[in-house]
Amino acid sequence: MPKTPSFCSHVEQILDALTADPERTAVEHESRRMSAKALRALVYTLARAMADQGVRRGQTVTLLSGNHPEALATRYAASLLGCRVNHLYQGQSARTQAAIVDDVETRVLIADPRLARRAVQITEMAPVELLFTLGPASVGRDLLDLAGRQPQQPLASDARPQDVCLIRHTGGTTGHPKGICLTYARASAWMALDQEQTHSRLLVCTTLAHLAGALADKTLHAGGCVVLLEDFDAGTVLAAIERERITDLFVLPCLLYQLADHPDAARRDLSSLTHILYGGHAASPARLADALRLFGQILVQVYGQMEAGVISVLSAHDHDLDRPALLRSVGQVLPSVEVAVMDSSGRHLPAGEVGEICVRSPTVMAGYWKRPELTAEVLRDGWLHTGDVGSLDHEGYLTVLDRLKDVIKVHGGRVYRVYTTELEDVLNAHQDVQHSAVFGVQDADGIEQVHAAVVPVAHSEVSTADLRQRLREHLGPMYVPASLTFVDDLPLNSTGKPDKQLLRSRARDDAT
Repeated sequence: MPKTPSFCSHVEQILDALTADPERTAVEHESRRMSAKALRALVYTLARAMADQGVRRGQTVTLLSGNHPEALATRYAASLLGCRVNHLYQGQSARTQAAIVDDVETRVLIADPRLARRAVQITEMAPVELLFTLGPASVGRDLLDLAGRQPQQPLASDARPQDVCLIRHTGGTTGHPKGICLTYARASAWMALDQEQTHSRLLVCTTLAHLAGALADKTLHAGGCVVLLEDFDAGTVLAAIERERITDLFVLPCLLYQLADHPDAARRDLSSLTHILYGGHAASPARLADALRLFGQILVQVYGQMEAGVISVLSAHDHDLDRPALLRSVGQVLPSVEVAVMDSSGRHLPAGEVGEICVRSPTVMAGYWKRPELTAEVLRDGWLHTGDVGSLDHEGYLTVLDRLKDVIKVHGGRVYRVYTTELEDVLNAHQDVQHSAVFGVQDADGIEQVHAAVVPVAHSEVSTADLRQRLREHLGPMYVPASLTFVDDLPLNSTGKPDKQLLRSRARDDAT
């Protein structure tokens, strides 16, 4: 099939932006500074090196890498060739990673040299045709060395709009992670959304495999600079903001709480920050209010899914301590997105009524990788059924109450629905609670019971009895958990969300 003449892929758009201002610093990592010209050259030479090794459009290139410039450039190079790019998350086991490598039909595995041993473990279980490393290693071929022998001239993209550009995986808490297929057309549509201001400096401290990577794409496209950290540490992030004069930051809500709680937050010069974007799981209104008082009115909530893209945004203006009800919402639906709240029969519900949030937009996924039945289950009649429960008000503000699978049905003479976020909001509003997760577990009689795991503030004297009484007073006796336990940290899945499936499993084990 010939290439669509008018189609310009997201990578071509980024490369054009790098060409327009070649001397600007595009990427920073530790003490390294990479210019736009150097990043552009690296993308082209990496693409040529892979093409020389037989890598072609429609093949899967899997990356096992951290947050560094070469990993970013390699993703762009593979996309320039029209490949499917798949990321492995470092929190996964070798067995899970191998299963993903095999499932997505990986032809090329590209690994950091420091992860070469893990790459060997993976390929022993899931052989691949080509194994490259981004630097010298004891296994595979050094892709950077091969790229260094290539000319730096531009290379035309082979990507087609409906080709799969990325395969991103869910947390896999209910079994094998689901592969979400995102097309080149979707990636291009993302670049057109809400252009960022030029000269922004984005700090990436979460994996490039998810939203941070997409924000890096937009930053480079808009003429900004991406500053890379390998992982998140609150003190390190705060120091980097001050040192690098960061303007934009993306974090998960649980990481935002860590920043706000860190003693350096009040001591560091954070005046360069213009936006702290957060999203990925439900946020506590009480903790958001704490962060607002500390950082000022620069918070921006992004609500979406890998399957849907960004659905709504709670703007910095709407983060207003005088309008606390807005902090419970996930903001207003984007102009390019259509949202309907539906009941179980697919009937559209009026404003204010609770049902499943369903979405239509240019950024909705093509489907799940090799899962046609599941794809048909969530993509129905042109709508993506998100699995989130919520409501839409008359002003277009969307509120997410829970995941359908997390809603707890408790019995008190009749069956009541308990939305876990209601309990979490009350718990998190306590001054001695840092974070919490509420979930349901069936007892021996098959009746679902409310359970809660709570991370207390260090050195606090709050008791489980205090928190039980708080829930009783604020919500009523049926909301009091059958089990409320203190934990040092909440377990997170590979996408950074509280792992409620693991918490359920632990609770079941404790009960036996």
